[in-house]
Amino acid sequence: MSEQIEAVIFDLDDTLIDWAQPTVTWEEFTRPRVESVRRYLARNGHELPPAERFFELVQQAVQDTWTEAKKHWMIPSMGEMLMDLLAEMGLDTGDLDRDELLRVYNWEPLPGVVVFEDTIPVLEELRRRGYKIGLVTNSFLPIWMRDAELRAYELIDYLDARVSSGDVGYLKPHPAIYRHMLDELAAEPERTIFVGDRPVNDIAGANEVGLISILMDPPHLTRELDGVQPDYTISRLRELLPILEALEHSARSPQQDPQ
Repeated sequence: MSEQIEAVIFDLDDTLIDWAQPTVTWEEFTRPRVESVRRYLARNGHELPPAERFFELVQQAVQDTWTEAKKHWMIPSMGEMLMDLLAEMGLDTGDLDRDELLRVYNWEPLPGVVVFEDTIPVLEELRRRGYKIGLVTNSFLPIWMRDAELRAYELIDYLDARVSSGDVGYLKPHPAIYRHMLDELAAEPERTIFVGDRPVNDIAGANEVGLISILMDPPHLTRELDGVQPDYTISRLRELLPILEALEHSARSPQQDPQ
């Protein structure tokens, strides 16, 4: 290294927030939200399948969207998916407001998902040291929906930039989403660290773009590397700080001429 680190970019789920012990199932969490959308549409005069069938169709559309997306690491937003599904059901979507449907969905933190205990202290220290901080999450929800979590967990004010796959149309490890965040932060890849918990989704893409990659490997996860090699591996977020210090020390040290 010849230059100091200027930015740190984080993944969200199982990197800054801990999904080890959710207290409801994914179906229990999403069912009332899907039903809220169905009721909203019915109140506005649209003919729809019964509640259970509507839920099944939405769940299948979500599954199909992610299956297709993983073939090329490109994905539509949840709003686009939902509008396409409603059109397939025969609804006239011309008078529907996509963002309003997503507001009706009423995304919020999943019960039992919490911030890792050292997340905020680490973010505070990064802010104190003057690093730019970014967030990139593989979610097809627009980031304004995930902001409900970022506010609830008191993370949002630490972030200089944040983006979801649903905002840019690309999933990690596609290089486009990393480059989008680098542009947002006005940061150079060789001076930027990326921290994420998935070797293929997070680390492989960071490596391809030339970021300094750190695999977050919390105790409750077992991830296969599948040939992906992070530059560093940590099990607690606080372990990031000594890595930063070592990188900064290396950048400040004078280069020795070979003898």
